[in-house]
Amino acid sequence: MMLSRRLPARSPPLSRCLSSLRKTPLYDVHVGLGATTAEFGGWDMPIKYPLGIMKEHEWCRNNAGLFDVSHMVPVKITGKDRAKFIESVTVADVQNMPAGMGSLSLIPNEQGGIIDDCIVTNAGDHIYMVINAGHEEIDLPHIRKHMEAFQGDVSLNIVPSGLLALQGPKACQLLSKHSSEDVSKMSFMSGKPVTVNGVPCFVTRSGYTGEDGYEIGIPVDDTKKVFDALIQDPDLELIGLGARDSLRLEAGLCLYGNDLDTTTSPSEANLLWTIPKSRRGGGFVGQERILAEIADKKLVKRKRVGFVGKGPPPRSHDKLYTEDGEEVGEVTSGVYGPTVKKPVGMAYVKKKYMKAGTKLLADVRGKKREIVITKMPFIDPGYYRGE
Repeated sequence: MMLSRRLPARSPPLSRCLSSLRKTPLYDVHVGLGATTAEFGGWDMPIKYPLGIMKEHEWCRNNAGLFDVSHMVPVKITGKDRAKFIESVTVADVQNMPAGMGSLSLIPNEQGGIIDDCIVTNAGDHIYMVINAGHEEIDLPHIRKHMEAFQGDVSLNIVPSGLLALQGPKACQLLSKHSSEDVSKMSFMSGKPVTVNGVPCFVTRSGYTGEDGYEIGIPVDDTKKVFDALIQDPDLELIGLGARDSLRLEAGLCLYGNDLDTTTSPSEANLLWTIPKSRRGGGFVGQERILAEIADKKLVKRKRVGFVGKGPPPRSHDKLYTEDGEEVGEVTSGVYGPTVKKPVGMAYVKKKYMKAGTKLLADVRGKKREIVITKMPFIDPGYYRGE
């Protein structure tokens, strides 16, 4: 999380730094409700509310939590050749994706590293993508560069939106109270237009917590109207980015900038499942390295793994060692997992140490603490898979 990063030497006063950050349409509401805010991806975002990170986490696991994720960037791709183009800049199989369905995908660079991970949805007459916070200055120039060279009919537009994530086992019954359409039978990763509290929205059944839930794209000026309606429900609490981090880690979900970056390949990140067999013939940016590593596993020297520990959780950049003192990896994310009641995290390790049950030592603030490589997710996900 950005919270752990120190301001650089000779930085401007904190008040001036925060004043230059972008704010979501609900920023003043969050402050009024007692939120603690901090910088994330160039935005001043709510990290926690008076309930506190631990209780927010537990509430979302057992009830329904509402996250303001309006710092993320929805984009709309149109034109008759839109599917072919998106397949050239992502690893998604858009041409075989049914209307109303989506998937997690990757935007690779020319070297086969990962520029970003994103949700790609076939919205019927267009493709709907959601880009990570602070990444539009990286992702969009990359996409537009390839669009200029593309021989076909395609265009891209940012969709000015508020974006709310409603997550937890009670998310469905809560959203159903406010929706004109039936959202209960929406399958996991599906998306469709839904009227919420009288406002036309685009709703996907997805999220970043490991729980059932929805992400609701709302016209900017109507964001507060939808928010005000949802927040009245006694089964709902507001959840900040602090609990969002522990929720996503327990669910084994990557955070770009921590667990993924421009040097990391899909094979190293254990994300080959995002590349369907239909795409393993290539036709996308960075295919040389990506396909070579699929064909020859010996080319991959490190792997993303999960781990559990004891005591203070290892944090990003903490080194991992064998009992003999050999450095074999590095932590990319680590928190205390309130649901599993122990430290959990992700790391990259040399391949020979990736097997579940392998014991390593993490250098946590100068002390060696044992961790155990563990399969992810650390919880049983609550995604809706149908009755």
